[in-house]
Amino acid sequence: MTTFDNREKAFEDKFARDAELQFKVAARRNKLLGLWAAELLKLTPEEAETYAKSVIHADFEEAGDDDVFRKIYGDLTARGIEISEHQVRRVMEEKMAEARRQFFESI
Repeated sequence: MTTFDNREKAFEDKFARDAELQFKVAARRNKLLGLWAAELLKLTPEEAETYAKSVIHADFEEAGDDDVFRKIYGDLTARGIEISEHQVRRVMEEKMAEARRQFFESI
């Protein structure tokens, strides 16, 4: 292999690792977000775990966070919980920061 080939391979490996880390952090954020919403929805611990998994799965609908936002915001407002879009987005940001911290503390 040439130096160029080695550099290209290293870049591809780093890109793959970074993408995997982003995926894991986002999944952790979605679980934390789901558990937060489950608490507002007054779900049992078993229901909360199931709900958190459904939030994780909602993230596969489209690229970005809008699919997760729509699920959480829609579920909360459908249950008559008064919450603004801004509040949900703020909690999403807080849970992302918490997920990053938890993830990097665990490795």
